[in-house]
Amino acid sequence: MNIGLIGSGGREHALCQKIFESKLANKIICYPGNAGTSAIAKNINLDILDFKILLKSIKTQKIDLVVVGPEEPLVKGLVDFLIKNKVKVFGPNKYASKLEGSKAFMKRLCKLNNIPTAKFTVCKNEKHVKKFLEKTNLPLVVKADGLAAGKGVTICKTKKHVLNISKEIFKGKFKSSKKLVLEEFLDGEEASYFLVVDKYSFRYFGSAQDHKRLKEKDKGPNTGGMGAYSPAPIINRKLEKKIINKIVRPTLNALSNKKKHYKGFLYVGLMIKNNEPYLIEYNVRMGDPECQVILPRLKTDIVKIFLNAVNNRLKKINIKWKKQKCMTVVLCSKGYPSNYKKNIQINNLNKIKINKNNFVFHAGTKIESKKIISIGGRVLNFTSLGNNYRIMRMNIIKSIKKLNWIYGVFRKDIGWKVIKK
Repeated sequence: MNIGLIGSGGREHALCQKIFESKLANKIICYPGNAGTSAIAKNINLDILDFKILLKSIKTQKIDLVVVGPEEPLVKGLVDFLIKNKVKVFGPNKYASKLEGSKAFMKRLCKLNNIPTAKFTVCKNEKHVKKFLEKTNLPLVVKADGLAAGKGVTICKTKKHVLNISKEIFKGKFKSSKKLVLEEFLDGEEASYFLVVDKYSFRYFGSAQDHKRLKEKDKGPNTGGMGAYSPAPIINRKLEKKIINKIVRPTLNALSNKKKHYKGFLYVGLMIKNNEPYLIEYNVRMGDPECQVILPRLKTDIVKIFLNAVNNRLKKINIKWKKQKCMTVVLCSKGYPSNYKKNIQINNLNKIKINKNNFVFHAGTKIESKKIISIGGRVLNFTSLGNNYRIMRMNIIKSIKKLNWIYGVFRKDIGWKVIKK
């Protein structure tokens, strides 16, 4: 089979690697891919949001199955467009993608279906914000309604901070939306729970714990993710049952009742408080960097999983996992998530030991004149499989130091909660 993979980040390099390992995959085409995917696939640099140009290339390359990595093309309706043009595609439709594309849509769905989540209100102007502030305790969480590349969530400890962040969103800081969601702050432990879903059923697809804050001990601004580990030890069998019965099933049933069945990866972002799960967010694709710690643990052929999901036969597949744990640390450009330099050469990658338990997934990279250069905020993902998180982290940090990329920063404490235990 010829597989088309949409996206260019660390998540897509991890997906590309698993597809490359599949016995069912013949040729892989990445749109646009990165320096890492170029070693195992053909990169085609085009605008993934120009669906007509993308379709033309898919037809030319004789692609049998398209896998959509990032959220934006999903939210904009790529899956619907490809299905209409008789292309087999793995990913949710435009309506179902509103679970991530609109925080207001997701929160209202929770309210209508009694799904446990933080108390909230949807605000379209400053007047609405002030009204909610009068009757709610601080801290408060301010969320841009639309897509914001992982940077649309701010925890505010003062009313002034709430109003300032709200004003920025109303003025159009994020192109996707000028409205926001205000919600109560839930104090607990975050976890990410993943599923692969088809029209009739779903299968567990791993768990992970991400580190969103830029600095160690979870300080500093929110980012797209500075590192992760899998599995998430907080999610036990008893808690998993609650997640499925209180959150997942009501959501999928609500979409099915609208004849908008969910199909693809579903990322359930959770806050665990007093052993009860609360839904923080849905993502309609694999997380990044969670994907980079879940996929190395996967034993089952990923293309077989995609095909079973696309053909609504997930019930027939048993997804198997390695017993090993996995950790990834993200190497970012200095200045991320604000201003950072691009087009900086990365040397010494050939000095990093790559084997069946240690990988480097590329994110914000490309090849130019046979040189690997940085083009994004999150640049490389150093990933390790093993049985001990502390040892895995030590090995990763050694590799990052060996790379000696002076324009990069990373957190040295990924997994600190689970390691100190």
